[in-house]
Amino acid sequence: MIIVGGVAVLMYAVACIWLCMMWNRIRLQPSPKENSLPLDFRLSVIIPVRNEAANIHVLLSDLQGQCLAKKYFEVIVVDDASTDRTAEIVEDFAAKNDLDLKLIKLTDKPVNAPKKRAITEGLAIATGQLIVTTDGDCRVGERWLEVYAQTYIQTKAHFISGPVTFVDEKNSFHVFQTIEFSSLIGTGGCLLEAGYPTMCNGANLAYEKKAFETVGGYSGVDQIASGDDEFLLQKINQFYGGGVYFLKNQAAIVQTQPQESWKAFYQQRIRWGSKWAVNKRVATMVVAIFVFLVNTFTLLILTSTLIDDFQDKLFNAILIVKFLPEFLFLSLIIRFLKKNRLIPYIPLVQLFYPIYVLLFGIVSQRKGYEWKGRKLK
Repeated sequence: MIIVGGVAVLMYAVACIWLCMMWNRIRLQPSPKENSLPLDFRLSVIIPVRNEAANIHVLLSDLQGQCLAKKYFEVIVVDDASTDRTAEIVEDFAAKNDLDLKLIKLTDKPVNAPKKRAITEGLAIATGQLIVTTDGDCRVGERWLEVYAQTYIQTKAHFISGPVTFVDEKNSFHVFQTIEFSSLIGTGGCLLEAGYPTMCNGANLAYEKKAFETVGGYSGVDQIASGDDEFLLQKINQFYGGGVYFLKNQAAIVQTQPQESWKAFYQQRIRWGSKWAVNKRVATMVVAIFVFLVNTFTLLILTSTLIDDFQDKLFNAILIVKFLPEFLFLSLIIRFLKKNRLIPYIPLVQLFYPIYVLLFGIVSQRKGYEWKGRKLK
């Protein structure tokens, strides 16, 4: 077991170094140039929401303050049968501001994938050739849409994945989520750069409306509640044979809310894990299985040091071989996300991470979870 675990950890270290190289290879998207957009260019921001009364006004204010001229974009909020004042707040904002803002109210009927349904309804009335999506609890910078528009014009991309992080952390639980989440964002960007698109996040992505329609939207995966982001990424990449990009520009960073309780965090990770459990792509399955096995071996080896003094040298080797390359990669992503103050906390997260991976690797195989007040499969 020790030999097998040691080999797995070594392979993982090499993978982390490779990720560092891939991250540095991703080209930084240049700052937008004024008056460089075609006159007929237009994008549509689609925001599927449910019970976001506490957050939606702030996001709409961010969109109101975009540097991109308002003639170039519209905002479509799709209210998925909220039971709070979400719809009322959106209507009030539309009446008091000059944002091209539309509201769609959905009825509360049983569906397998409510978020996919909401996005599809928004797309039905969208007038932009580029669709940009985010969530109702997010914050966006003033140049967010400007960077997306310029990147699309320059690259002719069919799909663009953007960076996501959490708002300012208030406690150790938030810090853990930010560091853990940064590894997903960074890995997703690197795999996309390498030509193996596997992960992205629906809180910050864009795609051509034409591409969405060409691949049949969510058909084939519409029975799965989660995966409105990653399944679409993979469908578009497979159909077009590329044309997918990671938007490496700090002006494009979207901030979202961390989970405030372990229960909510658990439900979120079960929801994310559900799409991995049904994903049949080889690259996705290999990444998931490899990370699970490496962290399982790491946990077993580290545990053995408690009962056998002979393992002390092995323990030190693991700290160097696994944790150092991992630390370097996480540091790269954390710095890009402008969270430098969290770098000293990375080692603590690394020590806890194998337990986290083992736990959620097992529980994510279960079916059913609760999200936004609904029980989904």
